[in-house]
Amino acid sequence: MLISKMAAEGGGKEMNEIKTQFTTREGVYKLLTHSEYSRPNRVPFNSQGSNPVKVSFVNVNDQSGNGDRICFNVGRELYFYIYKGVRKAADLSKPIDKRIYKGTQPTCHDFNHLTATAESVSLLVGFSAGQVQLIDPIKKETSKLFNEERLIDKSRVTCVKWVPGSESLFLVSHASGNMYLYNVEHTCGTTAPHYQLLKQGDSYSVHTCKSKSTRNPLLKWTVGEGALNELAFSPDGKFLACVSQDGFLRVFNFDAVELHGTMKSYFGGLLCVCWSPDGKYIVAGGEDDLVTVWSFLDCRVIARGHGHKSWVSVVAFDHYTTSVEESDPLEFSGSDEDFQEHLANSGRDRANSTQSRLSKRNSTESRPVSVTYRFGSVGQDTQLCLWDLTEDILFPHLPLSRTRTHTNVMNATISPPGSTILPSGTNATNGSTGGAVTPAVNSVSSAIPRSNSLPHSTSSGAATTATGVSNNANKPGGLMDGAIATGVSKFATLSLHERKERHHDKDHKRNHSMGHISSKSSDKLNVLTKSKTDAAKTLGTPLCPRMEDVPLLEPLICKKIAHERLTVLIFLEDCLVTACQEGFICTWARPGKVVSSF
Repeated sequence: MLISKMAAEGGGKEMNEIKTQFTTREGVYKLLTHSEYSRPNRVPFNSQGSNPVKVSFVNVNDQSGNGDRICFNVGRELYFYIYKGVRKAADLSKPIDKRIYKGTQPTCHDFNHLTATAESVSLLVGFSAGQVQLIDPIKKETSKLFNEERLIDKSRVTCVKWVPGSESLFLVSHASGNMYLYNVEHTCGTTAPHYQLLKQGDSYSVHTCKSKSTRNPLLKWTVGEGALNELAFSPDGKFLACVSQDGFLRVFNFDAVELHGTMKSYFGGLLCVCWSPDGKYIVAGGEDDLVTVWSFLDCRVIARGHGHKSWVSVVAFDHYTTSVEESDPLEFSGSDEDFQEHLANSGRDRANSTQSRLSKRNSTESRPVSVTYRFGSVGQDTQLCLWDLTEDILFPHLPLSRTRTHTNVMNATISPPGSTILPSGTNATNGSTGGAVTPAVNSVSSAIPRSNSLPHSTSSGAATTATGVSNNANKPGGLMDGAIATGVSKFATLSLHERKERHHDKDHKRNHSMGHISSKSSDKLNVLTKSKTDAAKTLGTPLCPRMEDVPLLEPLICKKIAHERLTVLIFLEDCLVTACQEGFICTWARPGKVVSSF
């Protein structure tokens, strides 16, 4: 991948150059060209018609101190390597395991971090034809194949996730809009499963598998319309965020099987989702070219970010840069080099205490605290964006603490239609609000902070809703121990019907981005946003607030870093990792983290 050569030659326009480094307030992030992982021949992969390149990491607690392992898929191939990161150059000639599949392609994968050792790891791999494989790339074994005959679901697997804290339970989502709960110890049976309704709610239903002996799947969830594109468990493992092709983010209490809250994209499907380190915020991205920040506590959109020129494919929080300061900002005297060294040395300590200090932020009543969440996004526009979510956005009605914020605020008193304030007693730990909250219309006139004052559409809009929350969130295993084991027979059987899979690979017009939306194009935009759920009815409601009713973030940096669409963004302690559809996995060293002998 001739990134460094192209950048050095400076060919083409500045905006089309592939960047090999970028600078934030922490310092300079540098691409380590020798740490690039790919197929052994390093030839760019012809990605036409192929599933996105995905990357999974696991640490096997190797005694040598080099316990990081990386798995990635490129076309029909799956690779498993020792990941050397910023320490040493990648040796592509010695994969620990390599697999080439026929008739189907890997689409996603996930390691079980709970059971990983230097001698064995459990890796789930989802496939384009609907199967899920459990393999051990260290032992080079294939232990089980789920949905082998495609009797459970025939559509593409979009996401696989181990259930947090479990050695045997995992969740699989499909392009059909269904997701299934499996147990690795159980078989899938030789006939198509029969289901009984367990619970039904707004745009979702959950069924148990009806059989004389326990078999997979344990549960079948049908969520929204169109493909279920990604799943993400909350940091405490109690809640599950799902994003779908129908444009909805839905957050469930996983054990109680109840809907906690929803949000609708500005237009188009939502493709990716992630949680903040403390579980208080969710970021989603998708076909509206935006990143949307949603408050888990208040069940509402608190900000949108505009920087991408095409679909957003991945969003992720940076746990190591997210920070909480309980006093005035640190004053440091000395050279820039000394300052960077200080930041580097304090980075790990800050990351380790981030979650506890974030949880303390809302309970601190005495001295003010400064909070900054860092998250990133990559998209089909080949660009990496980094964003800071600062306290002027998080707490617009509270006095700012004395700190340097990295978001310019422009006060404008607006009465957003459909704005609402939820009870302050909402508890993040047990997810209880004491019942359903009905959004009030025209109830609040508030100052909306506007970040870096990007242009706004005055005739289009988008928003979030709040629904009741179960008090059973703090009962782990409640669903598995209760509903599945007993009382299933009293639920009626739901007649199942085949869902037509919505075409996944839609052509996207690169020039149709948020930057081109104006009042003149609103009619055209409204036509584009009509779908089965009639998106026009959600615009300007709490589900989807208008653009002018929520703060609009501008990225800290927005850099073109690849030739092909980006499909991976992962934040590690000493680097961040990106990947593009050509099959190149790139390591970007954090400031001060480049090993001198590299």
